[in-house]
Amino acid sequence: MENENIVNILALELGINKNQVKNTIKLIDEGNTIPFIARYRKEVTGNLDDEILRKFFDRLTYLRNLEQRKEEIKNSIEKQDKMTEQINKAINKAITLSELEDIYRPFKIKKNTKAQIAKELGLDKLSQIILSQDLKYKNLNEVTKFFKEKTNLSEEEVIEKAKDIIKEQISDNTDFRKYIKKVFLNTGRIVTKNAKGEKSNYDMYYNFSEKLKSIRPHRILAINRGEKDGFLKVKFEVNDDEIIKYLESKIIKNDSIFKNILLDCIKDAYKKNIKPSIERQIRTDKFEIASDEAICVFGVNVKNLLLQAPVKDLVVMGFDPAYRTGCKIAVIDETGKLLTYTTIYPTKPQEDIKTSEKILIDIIMKYNVGIIAIGNGTASRESEKFVSDMIKKIKTKKVYYTIVSEAGASVYSASKLATKEYPDINVSIRGAISIARRLQDPLAELVKIDPKSIGVGQYQHDVNQKRLTETLYGVVENVVNTVGVDINTATPSLLSYVSGINTSVSENIVRYREENGKFKNRTEFLKVPKLGKNTFVQCAGFLKVTNSDNILDNTMVHPESYSIAEKLIENLGYDVNKLNENNMKDVISKLNNIDVNEYSKKLGVGSLTLTDIVEELKKPGIDKREDMPKPIFKSDVLKIEDLKEGMILDGTIRNVIDFGAFVDIGIKSDGLVHISNISNDYIKNPLEELSVGQNVKVKVISVDLEKNRVSLSMKDLN
Repeated sequence: MENENIVNILALELGINKNQVKNTIKLIDEGNTIPFIARYRKEVTGNLDDEILRKFFDRLTYLRNLEQRKEEIKNSIEKQDKMTEQINKAINKAITLSELEDIYRPFKIKKNTKAQIAKELGLDKLSQIILSQDLKYKNLNEVTKFFKEKTNLSEEEVIEKAKDIIKEQISDNTDFRKYIKKVFLNTGRIVTKNAKGEKSNYDMYYNFSEKLKSIRPHRILAINRGEKDGFLKVKFEVNDDEIIKYLESKIIKNDSIFKNILLDCIKDAYKKNIKPSIERQIRTDKFEIASDEAICVFGVNVKNLLLQAPVKDLVVMGFDPAYRTGCKIAVIDETGKLLTYTTIYPTKPQEDIKTSEKILIDIIMKYNVGIIAIGNGTASRESEKFVSDMIKKIKTKKVYYTIVSEAGASVYSASKLATKEYPDINVSIRGAISIARRLQDPLAELVKIDPKSIGVGQYQHDVNQKRLTETLYGVVENVVNTVGVDINTATPSLLSYVSGINTSVSENIVRYREENGKFKNRTEFLKVPKLGKNTFVQCAGFLKVTNSDNILDNTMVHPESYSIAEKLIENLGYDVNKLNENNMKDVISKLNNIDVNEYSKKLGVGSLTLTDIVEELKKPGIDKREDMPKPIFKSDVLKIEDLKEGMILDGTIRNVIDFGAFVDIGIKSDGLVHISNISNDYIKNPLEELSVGQNVKVKVISVDLEKNRVSLSMKDLN
């Protein structure tokens, strides 16, 4: 039985009812994947989507860890025989691990601290006398006499050691720390200065100050990176005197002989222990918030990048630009198969344009190349001009080119996976193959690359790497399972993201396919080694068999619902085994006009499940990405020198970040649309309006040739 407190918290935070929470926890604990639950258990969860389910899973894990830690702390305090009703209540009320650890701080077994050494000398009693501030004591000698004799230390030494105990008690006091942290967060400022006295990318932070409560997350990440790179000095500013006065009001009772000792303890405890500790804690908290937001932005960008429309039915030439080593060329057919490859030298230092043109035109004509994908790295601008000039000379057919992000292509080229895929192909040529394939089918190619290396988002190397990896895996998994996978063409990389399938099973699927030919139907999946019944349940609905005799095998209708789908089709007057292109049009027409609620009662199935079945039957074999914006194909080149203020251009969103978006407008560097220039209306986050891969119109508002920067606006254009 799940902790009722966890159920209540999840219901409140996610705005769902307790039954939804309990049912979803049960499904997760039974080993079901998030994509499977989101797609095929809508009736059980009350139609919770993938995004909410992933938040649900993360919070459930956190809250369970929190409850476990509470029990560990309670056991530790009870073993010390220091548990009270008040402490127990405080532990139960704690809602974060940070708050919980603050409560536990005074009870942690500390070794080799100054306070612990003083306690071992028996000076704990002296510290209690000082803290009591009893007015009966008239001079320190009568207080310290016994302790001097016991420890063989001077009066000054025993007082100093007793102060160590008091300072630790002040530093560990939960109420003090809570108040001081609140003061920092409400009134404190983060201040940064130039650490090296030289120019850098962090110029704007060389004399920077902002309130802690209002600083934007991306600035926290920028400041952290600037400090790590050695360009920034970072400190917090707060009213220290106000905090010290607060501590004095809580600790000092009267004008006893101990007053000055305690005042020293308060100042030392605050400046040497509490303040640095609170600053570290706030920086950690701010970093976690900034990290989570950056990961979220990064995840959305990656999702939109992976969902970009594939370029079908075209032979694609991958063009990986370079200077000295030459531009690598690879041609792939409509299925992604490598047809030919070569190296040409149209750029410096050789600049053998005539020979390079002849080689490429011959290849284009021989293999009927329809589109050239040019990588956007080194020598991209010169390569684009060369390609643009070359295709103008081809009079017998129309050839286009487009710029493709080559981020991660070099990482993939040298990977074990690339070596396995192309053992006899040079590493540099593999990059050109990857560029071509990521235009042809972004999802199938980009899943081979570490998401951190695919060129979207911001500060991805600075954030919490474990959280980033988990989030990005979830994003890729969600996209793969949203689109569905053709089991007869998918690579092991793509298959490994399908619900329930691990690396071992994905490799077994491909091996089975190579040894036995294409899968003929979904039932055959069970013949794959290690793909047992449980795995089949999780993955079957997401794996399509395009050549199956059963039309349902080419949809995302789950096999467990085949009987429902068949009854539905029978009710419409057809036999599922006799459906073809001609009568499917009639079936779809009737499906568009059925009352789902009426049929769900008739067929004994939930309306949510039936709705999904109906939608799948309307578009068997259709790739959901085909509705996404297509890449912009070009036949001419544009240089930054060609740009003038006021020009209206077509562009493609390449990256969306906290403060705006970078847009590919056909020049070497992407232009920036600042958040203030995205819309006439106020927007809090660029993701409200824009997504990676989106085609937009932009206006040039400024051009900085020296810094190679272009500022753009979208106002009144889209």
